[in-house]
Amino acid sequence: MPGDSTKSVHEAEPFDEETGSLIAPIYETSTFGFARAADVPLAVAGSGEKGYTYSRWDNPTVVRLEKKLGAFEHAGAGAAFSSGMAAISTAVFAFLKGGSHVLAIRDLYGGTFGLLHDMLPGLGFSTDLVDTGDVSALESGLRENTSIVYIESPTNPTLKLVDIGKAAKLAHANGALLMVDNTFASPVNQNPLDLGADVVVHSATKYLNGHADLIAGAAMANRERIRKIKMMRRELGGTLDPLPAWLVLRGMKTMAIRVRQQNANAMALAEFLSSHKKVTAVHYPGLKTHPQHELARKQMRGFGGMLSFEIKGTSRNAMRFTENVKVATLAASLGGVETLVSQPYNMTHTQMSAEDRGKAGIPETLVRVSVGIEDVDDLIEDFRRGLSAA
Repeated sequence: MPGDSTKSVHEAEPFDEETGSLIAPIYETSTFGFARAADVPLAVAGSGEKGYTYSRWDNPTVVRLEKKLGAFEHAGAGAAFSSGMAAISTAVFAFLKGGSHVLAIRDLYGGTFGLLHDMLPGLGFSTDLVDTGDVSALESGLRENTSIVYIESPTNPTLKLVDIGKAAKLAHANGALLMVDNTFASPVNQNPLDLGADVVVHSATKYLNGHADLIAGAAMANRERIRKIKMMRRELGGTLDPLPAWLVLRGMKTMAIRVRQQNANAMALAEFLSSHKKVTAVHYPGLKTHPQHELARKQMRGFGGMLSFEIKGTSRNAMRFTENVKVATLAASLGGVETLVSQPYNMTHTQMSAEDRGKAGIPETLVRVSVGIEDVDDLIEDFRRGLSAA
């Protein structure tokens, strides 16, 4: 099997024999014509394998991306979406039925929390959130009608881990699917399907694309599950457009080397922060002091480019830090080549009440960091300067 850098460059992007182009073309078209009427039913049923009909269903540029996504997550197939939340919501709805119950961890991205905690109950589905990392809580939360167990690992923004293999066994023993948001880790650092998960979702905006210039999402699973997800995507309409699909293909060419550099920078920055007098806690699974460091070593190949830390003082101290860094930027999102900082309580997790943020371990003094590929000495000096002003 080729390595990650080789797959980044070559997977699903064959040499174009007709033109000699090394780069996949952009099929920027809404619809596709037919010379023979008999070919129409084959194209409609074929999901791009026997021709194309309409780009909301499938498109050649998007299908190339989906093949690359599937290869990176060791999946049978992939589905690309117009945003990470489109991928998450469509994948969830694809496997719900009347009266379904969804069991999830408490530490979730704010948009996912809103979907599961607020939206699904209003549509007649029940949802329970249990403490992250507590396998016994996950087991006790299962019901006879549980259709989906939904987790993140590492979590956003507290960098807690879930034992994916154990979660998969619990879900399967109950007849449920395990769905994993692998955005924080990236497929370079972790492959949940290899650990027993059934569906993996990503915000492709983040590490997959890596250049902070588009919005996209992805789901990966075996062919049958992706077929169900794509049929739901046809109806909900969250298909990715060919141009951003082409840009994600471009971004993925450098994903392996980007992520490895981000891993190294995050480790160095986490070690620096751990010894700073104005920092009360650092959350990074690569640190030996992380309570789940051994689990991280077991199920991850790299510890990722995301970390969070708590600043001594009040929310205002954390604000002053985010305002005084110069190499890093105060902004939402993550996974790009540039370092970003934010306070989750007032940016990424506003869907949660103060009480729910407290239960998830998200104080106002918490700063989330998406570590970029800048020179690490410049980053450390920037954070030193920011903390001196905090």
